[in-house]
Amino acid sequence: MTLLEIDLKKLEHNYRSLRKRLDPNSKMMGVIKANAYGGVAEPIAKKLVALGTEALAVAYTEEGVQLREFGIKTPLLVFYPQVENFRDIIFHDLEPVLYSKGSWEKFKEAVKEEKKSDYPVHIKYNTGLNRIGFHPDEGEWVLEQIKKSSFQVKSVYTHLGQTEAPKPNPETESQISLFEQIIQNHNNGSNQKPEYHLLNTSGVFNYPDYHLDWVRIGLGLYGFANHPEWNDTLQPIAQLKTKITQIHQIKSGETVGYNCGWKATKNTRIAVLPLGHADGFSRQYGHGKGWVMVNGQKANVVGNVCMDMIMVDIGDIPCNEESEVVVIGKGIRADELAENAGTISYELLAALGNRIPRVLKT
Repeated sequence: MTLLEIDLKKLEHNYRSLRKRLDPNSKMMGVIKANAYGGVAEPIAKKLVALGTEALAVAYTEEGVQLREFGIKTPLLVFYPQVENFRDIIFHDLEPVLYSKGSWEKFKEAVKEEKKSDYPVHIKYNTGLNRIGFHPDEGEWVLEQIKKSSFQVKSVYTHLGQTEAPKPNPETESQISLFEQIIQNHNNGSNQKPEYHLLNTSGVFNYPDYHLDWVRIGLGLYGFANHPEWNDTLQPIAQLKTKITQIHQIKSGETVGYNCGWKATKNTRIAVLPLGHADGFSRQYGHGKGWVMVNGQKANVVGNVCMDMIMVDIGDIPCNEESEVVVIGKGIRADELAENAGTISYELLAALGNRIPRVLKT
């Protein structure tokens, strides 16, 4: 049986470790998007609220609605709200991020139709990531809209493009400088006094002078921080385990998997594991790019990853059918596995499929 263990004690460790790093005047926004980065949103969100996280954030409206249905009453940001869901946002008391003139006007219409006033919103500026956000040149328009709007602007923020990069980093410094000007413009040109934020997990470690009013922490809560030294202060909360389905004796010259993807250069043993790209273990981990731990020893993935199965070369590793295998966890970090396959831990973790049962450790 394949399962993903989620250790809430390790989540608490990460929360407290990160909290100690924060400026005492800074608040923490826990990012719960993508089912808590491939985990399980409800218990993680509830644990973070119980620990004292001041706000939570999700990517899309449906994720926020789900957390409200779980009983989460903490302020809940929606980073990328779609205009067709604006009434759901209002109905469930979610806080949208407004990032363009179109999103501003459409949400203003929705608030008016629902007869709301002082509705909490957040404003996103694009300072160089070039994903979503108001262009800084639109700042005067934003300030004029605030003066005549029925919105309560709770925060103004931006997103840095490479907070984990070694310093000095000209692109990051340029973004920070631009955001400092945006802060000044809002402080001088608005009758509302919002709070400000620009840092994610890596930024908390790398730019301690810019914690500002809030920090947005996602990956760090789950045990990763994009740098070996920072990683040492955290504990990955998820462990993906499975069991060997079958073991084959393979002779030198025989092939394994679709398209004869791997040919044995010597006699060996191959273990078949009930996990594949339909579960989020992508094809990019095939052909030795990925590996698992069998009785504490490394076993490389051979051939192509199948939809529902992978094959690993166990050689002389002592094991049997039904022996436990660690895919992510003790002895095999998600970020190391992902890096070896040319991707990142975010993708590996968030892609873990729903047919993998989640089991909580408390």
